[in-house]
Amino acid sequence: MSGAGPERTAAIAGRVERFVRDVVVPYERDPRRDHHGAPTDALVAELKEKARAAGVLTPHILPDGTHLTQRETAVVLIKSGLSPLGPLACNTMAPDEGNMYLLGKVGSPEIKDRFLKPLVEGRARSAFFMTEPWQEGGAGSDPSMMQTTCRLDGNHWVISGRKAFITGCEGASVGIVMAKAEQGACMFLVDLPDPAIRIDHIPNTIDSSMPGGHATVTIDKLRVPASQMLGNAGEGFTYAQVRLSPARLSHCMRWLGSCIRAHEIASDYANRRSAFGKTLIEHQGVGFMLAENMIDLKQAELMIDWCATVLDSGSLGTVESSMAKVSVSEALMRIADRCVQVMGGTGVTDATIVEQVFREVRAFRIYDGPTEVHKFSLAKKIRRDWRAANGV
Repeated sequence: MSGAGPERTAAIAGRVERFVRDVVVPYERDPRRDHHGAPTDALVAELKEKARAAGVLTPHILPDGTHLTQRETAVVLIKSGLSPLGPLACNTMAPDEGNMYLLGKVGSPEIKDRFLKPLVEGRARSAFFMTEPWQEGGAGSDPSMMQTTCRLDGNHWVISGRKAFITGCEGASVGIVMAKAEQGACMFLVDLPDPAIRIDHIPNTIDSSMPGGHATVTIDKLRVPASQMLGNAGEGFTYAQVRLSPARLSHCMRWLGSCIRAHEIASDYANRRSAFGKTLIEHQGVGFMLAENMIDLKQAELMIDWCATVLDSGSLGTVESSMAKVSVSEALMRIADRCVQVMGGTGVTDATIVEQVFREVRAFRIYDGPTEVHKFSLAKKIRRDWRAANGV
């Protein structure tokens, strides 16, 4: 591999793309799925071993432990997303990718060795315990509503509460748990499974790309050594912000890759299928939809690159990642919807991944903050800026 720079990034991305297209895509018809259609851990483990052999496991983290820049990561993660199974195979999937980024940034040497290393090596899955049941007044898009508590007891913290929509919880071996103490929010690393963390329910959801489901759990007097807290008590929200903006953008990267593939499939269909005396692509109603896809795909790519550049500058990129999340998720929804429409009856079946991509992107408009929450946040910034500019 060549040294640092565009050539190195292109080489990594090229290997990832070849692996996903040649090795992973055939697995899309593999029947090893759980109760709601997500790939089983056995299937994921098999894919990871193939990725390891091909040299594309965790490709965004280099052998010396350094992380690609966000702009470089985008180039690679977009390629991994060319199949819904690609991020799982290459170990670039949420929540693991975001958790690896966080632990790499702020974890102690001990935490990195015990919890980060197995994730990077693809030997473990993780879960991020932040969201709580809305019926109980818990935190969702507003983390300040957190109800889960922690208290110091000797050299351990004791955590109790309820969490909801915890992606990948079932089968995970690493957990990051957020709770509130008198000093404020705290974040802990925990080994899973633990008898003090009980899975109450795993709902069937519209998406089916991530193993382990989106569980509701009860945490009952979970004891965690003080050494497994990230940083100090009260710094939890600070660390959450370190994770959230890059993880938000990584979702955009992966699902852009899936929409690129869906567009390829729909374009192939439109060029092969004939109706009313000519191929579908020759009908303006179809051709124009695919043309609009091209425009939205490029705009999404540019938005990701812009936000990645901001993050690479050292900024938390909170505003920019909100803008990117809204812009990209809404553009990808339009793309996926057009692909289904172009393919007609075939588009709503599981004959291709187009139907799944549509479902996944619809969920993405809610995950990592619904569109409306990000718009609300941006509107508040506009208000603050106006007041500051006018001395109000």
